[in-house]
Amino acid sequence: MENVVIIGTGCAGLTAAIYTARANLKPLVLTGTMPGGLLTTTSIVENFPGFPEGVDGYELMTRMQKQAEKFGARVRFATVESVDFKDGVTELSVDGEPVKARTLIVASGAGHKHLHVPGEIELEKKGVTYCATCDGALPMFRNQPVVVVGGGDSACEEASYLTRFASKVYLIHRRDTLRASKIMADRTLANPKIQPVWDSVVTEITDVAQDKVTGVKLKNLKTGEESSLPCTGVFAAIGHVPNTALFQGKLDLHENGYFKPTGFVGTKVPGVFVAGDCVDSVYRQAITASGMGCAAAIEAERFLAALEG
Repeated sequence: MENVVIIGTGCAGLTAAIYTARANLKPLVLTGTMPGGLLTTTSIVENFPGFPEGVDGYELMTRMQKQAEKFGARVRFATVESVDFKDGVTELSVDGEPVKARTLIVASGAGHKHLHVPGEIELEKKGVTYCATCDGALPMFRNQPVVVVGGGDSACEEASYLTRFASKVYLIHRRDTLRASKIMADRTLANPKIQPVWDSVVTEITDVAQDKVTGVKLKNLKTGEESSLPCTGVFAAIGHVPNTALFQGKLDLHENGYFKPTGFVGTKVPGVFVAGDCVDSVYRQAITASGMGCAAAIEAERFLAALEG
């Protein structure tokens, strides 16, 4: 019987691992299909405290894992296939093997929705990105035209943020009005560096042959007209998909699929806690995920202490 099982090795999961390991709980940490989480897809992280020169996303997660392992955490490259909560015990099937735990911390994260167009996968990290806050200040985007795809609050926030660095921000939206809140939409459209491109979708990102983003191909959904737009970066801001399907019907979820916690990180199941991007649909930052991971670990430690009387 494990004291603590942690699902996920992003900032939330590994911070939880550090804290529970230091409490001598010897947590078992399960990586899932993306060890290190979404941050490993970011080439440079400049807004995580303690790294004035920035740090590679993969390197940051590797350091966190080593720190957790130093205190006794056990990281296992495995995927949870099923979960059940029975008589105060969490029962997991991990790559076909049963695992039981007194407490569970779910830090399974979220994935970016993709455009699913030619060039997107090939040019990821080479001009295609999903986080302006993470990547917008990179040299490749400074004083260059960039594209943001989306029409909600996230897209507007990304576009506004990028005006600090890019020479021009083209906001590509498939409709003729933004889905964002009125105040956010008004602020975005009033910015002289942001130019909306209405009723349009990206059909291709170029240029794979040059191994860097040089532009996008567009299609107007009303007229059918096709065009090209030069740019050095494509920021896809069409939403996220939380990795919570495994817990459908077992833990409370919002309509958008994110966990609906009890308090800050608790759930309706005693001893089961949630943290990070699978909970947070608002901030989605490494530092906020780490904070939730810390809280979940402390709650798990207190829960186990109460069990022991």
